Amino acid sequence: MSFEKLGLSPYIAKSISKLGFLKPFEIQEQTIPSILKGKDVMGIAKTGSGKTLCFVAPLLQKIQHQQYEKSRAIKALILVPTRELAVQIEQTFAGLQEALRREVQTQAVYGGTSINPQMKNLYGTEILIATPGRLLDLMDHNAFTLDQLQYLIIDEADKMFQLGFGDEMAKILKAVPAKKQSILFSATLNDKVEEIKSTLKINPEVIEVKNENKEETIENIEQIAYQVDAETKGPFLRYLIKSQELEQVLVFVSSTRTADNLVEKLKKNKIKAMAIHSKKSQGARMDNLEDFKLGDIHVLVATDLIGRGIHIEGLPTVINYELPRSPLDYVHRIGRTGRANQTGKAITLLTEEDLHHFKVIQKKMGKKVEIESTDDVNLHGY
Repeated sequence: MSFEKLGLSPYIAKSISKLGFLKPFEIQEQTIPSILKGKDVMGIAKTGSGKTLCFVAPLLQKIQHQQYEKSRAIKALILVPTRELAVQIEQTFAGLQEALRREVQTQAVYGGTSINPQMKNLYGTEILIATPGRLLDLMDHNAFTLDQLQYLIIDEADKMFQLGFGDEMAKILKAVPAKKQSILFSATLNDKVEEIKSTLKINPEVIEVKNENKEETIENIEQIAYQVDAETKGPFLRYLIKSQELEQVLVFVSSTRTADNLVEKLKKNKIKAMAIHSKKSQGARMDNLEDFKLGDIHVLVATDLIGRGIHIEGLPTVINYELPRSPLDYVHRIGRTGRANQTGKAITLLTEEDLHHFKVIQKKMGKKVEIESTDDVNLHGY
């Protein structure tokens, strides 16, 4: 199956191949034709399965053929939970633009940075990628109109409808026209499907790509866990990074305070590290992420919400310094590696208090993870 056979133009298909997609993933095969036909779609597939391309390519194909008139009227609105995800989606649009008959005007807007440049650049924007809070700020400033909105896309829909975005989403959805194409994507929606259908007043084609077994969701990820004492967890992390010569590792923690403390200790031990979390300015977050991608930083320490939006091609290693609350968040974390059929490694550090919770996580994901002892590891000097 080729992207052209899905209904995409040969020019867009060529640009897609330059992004590294040689053939469609299953979620792309099943959703792109329906989206091109104008159907409401709810796509559910595992993390790292290429969901972004499912809506980016059809939107560009459709809008490039429309007449461009510079105005404040937005044609497509894409709602996302994090700033990082907004930027990455904007970059995907940019990567497909070169083959179009005309450039489709896109812009990502998010908090943590000045609103004035975003307001100025909105004039003439056709596709707007936005976090809910900043979108409402811009609506209050009358920076754009949704009267002529044709497409509403909600990415990471499970997070958008349960992470405290309720009031903001209600205001936004009230402002969008009833007649539009609605497209939603998520790694999982579970019991939210019917609620979302009712909220949006749609009856979408629900396309869920299921794996034949639970292990397939994380089939490309080598998982290993180490049991450590609470007081030796930090030194053991540094031991792992240095002894295994890890030059690009994403470390997950549960709080911003832990992230900052961990980075400080890594730096003291001559390990190039930075933190990325909600209390950092948007500029600092983007700079740190770019430095990490370029290899100037070897360790990026992130909290769950921020880490959810991080996508790095070929990320080799993820470390759970602290366990997340839910098994689903664990899968999302380790899913930052082993993406798009590449291999990856996920390491988890466990104290005795974590063992029961980790058993629950293993049971939920349907995979047993070997837990190794660290009693014989010499941590002197770490």
